[in-house]
Amino acid sequence: MGQQRAGKGPVERMEDHQVAVYLAAMAAGGLLGRLAPDLGPGLAHAINPVLGALLFVTFLQVPAADLARSLRDGRFLAAALVVNFAVVPLVVAAMFTFLPADQAVRLGVLLVLLCPCVDYVIVFSGLAGGSSRRLLAATPLLLVAQMLLLPVLLYLFMGAELADVVEVRPFLEAFLFLIAVPLALAWALQAWAARRPAGERVSAAATTTMVPLMAATLLTVVASQVPKLGDSLTDVAAVVPFYAAFLVVMAFAGKAVARLFRLDTGGARAIVFTGATRNSLVVLPLALALPDGLAVAAAAVVTQTLVEVLGMIAYVRLVPRLIPAR
Repeated sequence: MGQQRAGKGPVERMEDHQVAVYLAAMAAGGLLGRLAPDLGPGLAHAINPVLGALLFVTFLQVPAADLARSLRDGRFLAAALVVNFAVVPLVVAAMFTFLPADQAVRLGVLLVLLCPCVDYVIVFSGLAGGSSRRLLAATPLLLVAQMLLLPVLLYLFMGAELADVVEVRPFLEAFLFLIAVPLALAWALQAWAARRPAGERVSAAATTTMVPLMAATLLTVVASQVPKLGDSLTDVAAVVPFYAAFLVVMAFAGKAVARLFRLDTGGARAIVFTGATRNSLVVLPLALALPDGLAVAAAAVVTQTLVEVLGMIAYVRLVPRLIPAR
C-alpha cells in the first residue's frame, strides 16, 4: 500500500486533497486580488474561458446516451423545477424583509439567490455522490426557466423599475459559451474516443484536469472580483449571515422535495445541491452591467460566491450524511 501512495502522481494527489486545493485557490485569489488589483479586469475576462473548460471536462464524463435517457426522467426534472422556482422564492421571501435597506444590496441578493446554478453545481454534486448525469440534463431547462422567471420575480419583490434593468443577452451568451459549446465539444471528443485510440487517450487525459480547472476557476473569480469590493465591503458583509442561512435551510428543503418526489439517493443529493447552489458566475455580468447607483449589487453577488464555495465544500461532506445511501 505504501508503494501505491508513493506512485501517485500530482493529479491523483490533488484529487485526494481537493478540498484543501479549493480552499488554497480561494485564499490565493483573495491575496492576488488585494496585492495586484490592477489585474482584476484582465482576470474577469478569463472567467468564462476557464469555466467553459471546466464544464467541457464535466460534460465529457457524462456519455451522450446517458444524457438522452436522463431527459426522460420526469420526476427528477419536476423536483428540480419545484425546489428552484417554488421553494427557493419562498425562502428568499421569508428573509427579504430582514435584508439591509440598501436597494442595490437587496437587488444583488435577489439576482444571485433566485437563479439556480448551471455550472459547478454538477462538479460538487458529483463529489458528494449526487447524480451529475441528471443535473446535466436539467441544465438547459433550468437556464431557460430562470431567464423567463427572473424579471417576474424581481417585479414581485422590488417593482417594475428594477425588474427592467435585467437583460436577456448575458443569459443567452452564458448558455451558448458555457453550456452549448462545451457540450458539443465533449460529445465530439466522446465520438472520437469511441472510434480511435488517439481520441481515447485525449479523452482520458482531459478528464484528469477536473480538480486543477476547478481550482483555476475559483482563483480567477475571487482574484478578479475582490478588488471591486473596495469600500462596499462593510455594506455587503451584513448579507453574509443570510447567505449562510440560505445554505442551511435549503439542505433540509431539498431533502424534503426529494422525498416528496421519491427520488433515489443520487437524485436526492443532486436536488439538495441544485436547490442550494446559485448562479453567481452567470448573473455577475448582469450585476456589473447595472447603473452606477446600483454598483454595490455586484459586490453582493461576489460575496455570495465566497460564502457558497465554502458552503459547497461543507456540503460535499455533509450531504451524504443527510441523505445516506440506501
